[in-house]
Amino acid sequence: MDLEGKTILVTGASRGLGRALVERLANEPVRVLCGVRDPASFAPIGGDARVVELDLGSRESIDAGLAALGDERPRIDVLVNNAGLFVGGLLENQPLDEIYAMVQVNVLGVMHLTHELLPDLQRRPEAKIVNQASIVSQLQFPAVSTYSATKAAIAAFSESLRRELDETNVSVLQLDTGGMDTEMLERADEQLRAHMDPDRWERQDAHSWADRIVKAIEDDDEVLHTGGGSRVVELLGQAPSKVLDAVAKRAFNR
Repeated sequence: MDLEGKTILVTGASRGLGRALVERLANEPVRVLCGVRDPASFAPIGGDARVVELDLGSRESIDAGLAALGDERPRIDVLVNNAGLFVGGLLENQPLDEIYAMVQVNVLGVMHLTHELLPDLQRRPEAKIVNQASIVSQLQFPAVSTYSATKAAIAAFSESLRRELDETNVSVLQLDTGGMDTEMLERADEQLRAHMDPDRWERQDAHSWADRIVKAIEDDDEVLHTGGGSRVVELLGQAPSKVLDAVAKRAFNR
C-alpha cells in the first residue's frame, strides 16, 4: 500500500505503542486521526494530525465517537485497532469489572468499530484493517488467561476477516506484538510479579515496533511477527502442549 495521501485512524493513540505509532505516521505524507478517550490530555504530534474522541469502553461511546468523526469518516483508508487493556493474575483474583472492561475494549470494541467502518473502507480505492493481537494469542500461559483469550479472539477475527475480504479492496494485517516497553507492560509486571519473574521479560522499543508496523502496512503483509527473544516465545506457542506445560511449570509459581 502506498501511504501517500492516505487517512489513517489509530485507536488508543494517547500512550504506549499507539502514541509511538501516530508519532511515526506524522512523518509520513498521511493524515493521522488519533483516537483517544480524553482529547484534552493529548499532546500534539505535529504533521497532518487530528485528535478525535474515541472511547471503546461501551457501545454508546463508540457510536458517539464515530458520529464525531464527521466528514473524516468516509475518507479513512486504514483502520488501526490498537487500543487495549490488560488484566492479569490468578483468575479468581482478577476483578470481574476489569475483566468485562477488557473484553469490551479488546474484543467487542474492535469488532464494533470494524463493523461500522467496513462499508466506508470498501468504498475507498484501497483500504486496510490492522488488528493488534499479541504473542499470547497462541501462548496460553498461566496468569494471563483472560487477556490471552481476548487476543486469541482478535487473531481468529483477523484470520477469518482476511479470508472474507479476499478479492475486495480491503486487506487485513495482524500484529503479533511481543513485550513492549510501555505502561501496559509495567501493569503486567505489577500484577504478575508474585507468580513469575518479569525481570526476564524482553522489553522491546515501541518506536522500533512502530517502524515495523508502517513497513508491514506498506508491504501488504498479512501478519507481522514479533522479533528478538519474543519471537522464540511466540514459536513456543506452536509447540506441542506438553512443551509449554513444562515451561509453565518452571516459570510459574501459583
